[in-house]
Amino acid sequence: TFTIAANDFQRDVLLPPLMAQLRQQAPGVTLRVIPSNIPSLEMLRQEHCQLVISPRPPDGGDVMQKRLFEDSYRVFYDPSQRDAPHTLADYLAAEHITVVYEPKRALDLDQWLAGRGVQRQFRVMVPGMAALPAFMRGSQLLATAPGLLQQHLFKDLASAPVPLDCPKMPMYMIWHRRYQNDPAHQWLREGLSQISLKFTSPAPTSQTARP
Repeated sequence: TFTIAANDFQRDVLLPPLMAQLRQQAPGVTLRVIPSNIPSLEMLRQEHCQLVISPRPPDGGDVMQKRLFEDSYRVFYDPSQRDAPHTLADYLAAEHITVVYEPKRALDLDQWLAGRGVQRQFRVMVPGMAALPAFMRGSQLLATAPGLLQQHLFKDLASAPVPLDCPKMPMYMIWHRRYQNDPAHQWLREGLSQISLKFTSPAPTSQTARP
């Protein structure tokens, strides 16, 4: 059994293709998925999981990481209820929905925008990406979220570019160094690396421990 910690975005993007690969190459292997929330070192040190997939690698000299891909943010909306926000003024005038992880940890993008004085009107805050579409359908709410969601959770929603420059969202796989040379774990990491190639140009192959 491989236990992987991943929140709903990375779970839905990466792990179904991984499971399909496991069925073909290692049909006896079981995949267990747990939420990563804000990942901690203890998840890996205490072996709650063998691998974490997250945009937020925890700091620790005994933890390894590899960047899998980057995704651009998009503004999602229900096209039956409103038009795309074409200008920054449109974007700021709208009501928004976002994700806040416990204990009240905002998304990195939301923190980045707030730090630059971009003040939005949040009407709904939910604990994960999977909860966003249900609130958006039939409403004029906007959600600023990773663009790859349009292939999965947000298939029935429309999207537009964010009307201001903002950073991309990186995605990493993170593991404890005890697994660095484990053949089964190396095979798992290689599988995820190959799956991630279709989402972006290949990520750097270097593997580093967090200082």
